[in-house]
Amino acid sequence: MKKLALLAGAAAAMIAAAMPATANDRYATRPPVVVSPDLAAPWVIQLGRKPGVLVRRQAQRSPFPEQRRVRRQEQQPDRMQTAAVAPMYTRAEMQRKMDPKYLPQQVAYDGPGKPGSIVIDSRNKFLYLIEAGGQARRYGVGVGKEGFGWTGTHNISRKAVWPDWRPPAEMIVRERAKGRILPAHMPGGPENPLGARALYLGDTLYRIHGTNAPWTIGTNASSGCIRMRNEDVVDLFERVKVGTQVMVL
Repeated sequence: MKKLALLAGAAAAMIAAAMPATANDRYATRPPVVVSPDLAAPWVIQLGRKPGVLVRRQAQRSPFPEQRRVRRQEQQPDRMQTAAVAPMYTRAEMQRKMDPKYLPQQVAYDGPGKPGSIVIDSRNKFLYLIEAGGQARRYGVGVGKEGFGWTGTHNISRKAVWPDWRPPAEMIVRERAKGRILPAHMPGGPENPLGARALYLGDTLYRIHGTNAPWTIGTNASSGCIRMRNEDVVDLFERVKVGTQVMVL
């Protein structure tokens, strides 16, 4: 009996080995373990090196060249940002309060110009948008500092929202002599000296524009342009169109 039992057990083992894999064991033969080349390569190379010589893994490079260029630019400091720049305004000037008389007002008007045109009184720092019936909408402005004032008549040739700024070469040289480094180009935005809107005058370099220095309204502070508070130039921008006559007195 014992001999028969041993024979039966051996037969059962042989049958089990010949049967296909069960559901609990998906593969009859396990697949080999595969290691990513990024991880395996340094160690495979290491096998061919002399003892004590290390192989350092190199950082994976982006397959997109433009991404590599952006990363390099992010790592390099902006020369314009690192240059020593002297402040344009003193702390006292920046804390100066604007006289309320320079806020927009509806006033009686009997000066030069026709309804729909703009007249700028440089001496008193007012801009008038002339209306019918002897009325005008008056705004406070900042005008050219000593040596930069001008008079004349031009038409609005272009309008721009959040204009970019390209300071003239002579301004760049002039400010560099004062220790201030101006960029060759500055995109539009809250930090841009031209502010939220710009009305370009003829083919000149002069503009009626906003400002990031509202405390200069009512003063002689510009290089010839007419500057307004951002909220005021936005209001004027919506009221006038290209071709509007502008008279600077």
